[in-house]
Amino acid sequence: MANPNSSKSALYGGLLANVGIAISKFVAAYFTRSSAMLSEGIHSLVDSGNAILLLYGMSRSQRPADARHPFGRSKELYFWGLIVAVLIFAIGGGMSFYEGIKHIEHPEPLTDPLWNYVVLGVSIGFEGWAFYLAMQALYQLEGARQAGFWKTLRVSRDPAVYASVLENLAALLGLVVALLGVYFGHMLNNPFLDGAASIVIGVLLMLVAVFLVARTRALIVGEGVDEATLTGLESIINHDPAVGSQARTPLTMYLGPTDVVLALDVNFNPGLGAAEIARAVDRLQDSIRAKYPEFKRIFIEAHSVSARERVEA
Repeated sequence: MANPNSSKSALYGGLLANVGIAISKFVAAYFTRSSAMLSEGIHSLVDSGNAILLLYGMSRSQRPADARHPFGRSKELYFWGLIVAVLIFAIGGGMSFYEGIKHIEHPEPLTDPLWNYVVLGVSIGFEGWAFYLAMQALYQLEGARQAGFWKTLRVSRDPAVYASVLENLAALLGLVVALLGVYFGHMLNNPFLDGAASIVIGVLLMLVAVFLVARTRALIVGEGVDEATLTGLESIINHDPAVGSQARTPLTMYLGPTDVVLALDVNFNPGLGAAEIARAVDRLQDSIRAKYPEFKRIFIEAHSVSARERVEA
């Protein structure tokens, strides 16, 4: 699980960095007529808006349950994560791609590149800092360092973490592409290279957006816990002395990064009465939450085999 404070720090860090960078990039693009720099400015502006949307989603997801939302609003974060992915694809990637095509069709001679180099150098420093904060939040996930970078991204259930990491990684790669486009465009006196760099940045953002859409979609439609967690749950249940046999595989669903619903169907030993089953249910819930605190709601359907009676807990 990700630390919410680390997730917020990563988002705030990225927001502050991107606002300042976006302004400087647009100023540089105005004076130098660089398509790649304009694309990078759009990219930073979109990243700033995305950080605000994710922070808003985090705030909404932490609202308490009420009569209309009995399970709370944890899935709000997944909804806003999906909106962020769509914006990255449509505005960040789409506009960068469009600007690149436009400047290839109607190239403009580049002026003094000094502005570009200064802004890109400063931007790389700020983006590197924002990426570091995002990586810190990512590696606070349990087992992240052992699993590796890409696997941890694929299994992360917190859009505030995996979106921040990918946005900032894409930003760093985009800055390198923009730097190469500006450098080779001036060295070869070929303004087409600047437009080509803008297209590459657009494609890069679209690829990031596709990953984010796929990951967030899985969470919105009701993704459950991984196989290792299911195995751990089954071990806890089967080692309880009151349990005779487990009727079916535990049913789980993520409502939020740290909010998981668990439903169990358990057959208890023959001869147990209602009071003994109730104590066993409490014991199971305590054991599960001690190891997996993310299970905020545990529903156990208990069966007494011998008496053929059914107890809802």
